[in-house]
Amino acid sequence: MDTSHEIGEAVPGDALRETGVTIREAGPDDAVAGVRPRWVALPETSGEVAALMRVSAEHDLAVVPVGDGTKLGWAGPPERCDLLVDTCCLTLDGGTVVEHSSGDLVAKVSAGLPVDVLSSTLARSEQELALDNPLPAGTVGGTLATAIAGPRRFRYGTARDLLIGITVVLADGTIARSGGRVVKNVAGYDLGKLFCGSYGTLGIITEATFRLHPVPADRRWVVAELPAFEVRAAESTNGAGAPAFPGRPGPPGGLDALVAELAASQAEPSAIEADWPDGPDALGGPTLAVLVEGTAAEARARAVQALIGRRGAARVTGEPPGWWGTLPGEDVLLEVRIPPARLGGALRAIAAGELPVRMRGSAASGVLRIALAPDVGERAFAGFVSRVRDRLGHLGGRLIVVTAPRELAGGVDRWGPAGALPLMRRIKERFDPGRRMSPGRFIGGI
Repeated sequence: MDTSHEIGEAVPGDALRETGVTIREAGPDDAVAGVRPRWVALPETSGEVAALMRVSAEHDLAVVPVGDGTKLGWAGPPERCDLLVDTCCLTLDGGTVVEHSSGDLVAKVSAGLPVDVLSSTLARSEQELALDNPLPAGTVGGTLATAIAGPRRFRYGTARDLLIGITVVLADGTIARSGGRVVKNVAGYDLGKLFCGSYGTLGIITEATFRLHPVPADRRWVVAELPAFEVRAAESTNGAGAPAFPGRPGPPGGLDALVAELAASQAEPSAIEADWPDGPDALGGPTLAVLVEGTAAEARARAVQALIGRRGAARVTGEPPGWWGTLPGEDVLLEVRIPPARLGGALRAIAAGELPVRMRGSAASGVLRIALAPDVGERAFAGFVSRVRDRLGHLGGRLIVVTAPRELAGGVDRWGPAGALPLMRRIKERFDPGRRMSPGRFIGGI
């Protein structure tokens, strides 16, 4: 009997087990965007991750890192996946998962640490990592790898702005560190900025060091139900006197102006979010919510209320609206990034997609997330992406398909055009010449 195939299957698995890391056979629930791996590894230290990567390099195994798995369906499916490296058991030196220097407002954490656990740990010292994870679960590593951020990105920035140190394991097993207390860069690269948003295609994040902030003494939200005219003003033109998008809603000039006024106001809001339950083409207007934090929050919130009051009734509350800091949907999710000054054009572009949507996001940061119905249909979905992406391109914006069923996402380019693609390919070649780290997951098939 020919057992060559069985031997070929067993040898890499045996080599992985010889590292001393816990290895198990993968099951259906371990699939990465529909692609099932052969093994799952549960390393406990950066050194064990390095050992796994050396074995994977020797046997040409494709590797995908995973945390809670909440975002495994995001981005494209890997071209192949042999080993899933689960970061759930990772610890720092000494066996801890958090090293919190409260006096320095700095925390070094394991990449496998759940974000909500980190939040509760820091809260005991009245400090926080100001990222506002929009998912109910997720790990530090997954948050960095997908570069996701919530409403307060307007004031505090994204993960790459709060990250001051990182430890990663590269495809050949090299442990590399940059920033924080230890500086060991790889060929001059800023590892933190490269690995944020890389979707596991450059290596595995094992540790991260963050700059923290004190928990604000007070918080107030100003919430307003804006009238429909804010998003259905007069038709825009194409420069020749004709409507740019005949029959579609015009520019929300009032909303644009209001957001700009709020962003520049002395009230110094931490976030300006908008929610369109039925999309920008609906008869109703959006709900606008503005967060004010810190000293004199009540008085500053009243000033915001007065600014909004000229356009619609606003109320001040100590609690956020129910939709605050959450995604509009998780089955078919798209993201629009647009210069904030062109928010009106982005809304017209989305309305021109001619599909019902639910949308919310940061009006002041120019990041909008769109949810479509899971049963939208392949042709309708492809048409929507094409129409919206074409119009956004003229505005300096872009549309990304964050997640969608394979039958929908397979008919479109998930990422769209990217002028930096040649540079990104060179970086991929530098860090992963064998294309074994999450191959095909990122833009351009990287």
